[in-house]
Amino acid sequence: MKKQRMVFLGIGLLLFVAAVFPVQSYAGVNVSVGINLPAFTFAAPPPMVVIPGTYAYFAPDASVDILFYGGYWYRPYGGRWYRGTGYNGPWVYIASTRVPRVLIDVPHDYRHAYGGHSRIAYQDFHRNWRRWERDKYWEHNERWREGTHDRGRHEGRNHEGRHYEGGGREEHHERGGRY
Repeated sequence: MKKQRMVFLGIGLLLFVAAVFPVQSYAGVNVSVGINLPAFTFAAPPPMVVIPGTYAYFAPDASVDILFYGGYWYRPYGGRWYRGTGYNGPWVYIASTRVPRVLIDVPHDYRHAYGGHSRIAYQDFHRNWRRWERDKYWEHNERWREGTHDRGRHEGRNHEGRHYEGGGREEHHERGGRY
């Protein structure tokens, strides 16, 4: 009898606590609508070319714009920017305000203008890019210094001349852009 009374008392106490201290519950909905980035993969690690006047690199043999800067890979597409941790992705959309300024200022015709520059084997590039940047390696290269970025600036546009999301003149001006 005493045992039964303790069980009822325990159940009653639990019901009382549940009524007085409701458990917080969270409900959420995450909807993502966007432009799907078309798949593009390299069959082998791509050779790279440094864009003169910067420490940004591009894959000259790719049929799409793929740039590397500061440890990340960037892909402009459909008026948006995507970033990945490897040359084959995975790609994640990033706001244009998070794209490094040096990439926004890359000349529109960079693939044509610099595609003939010396290619760097991917293994050498991957192994050395940090040291090259830290030691200002490219600044000792005359051809690198010749690169002017006054020709064909992006001005918030992609390489086809369309404006990126949030990448118009107003944002460029706010971020200190030159024209």
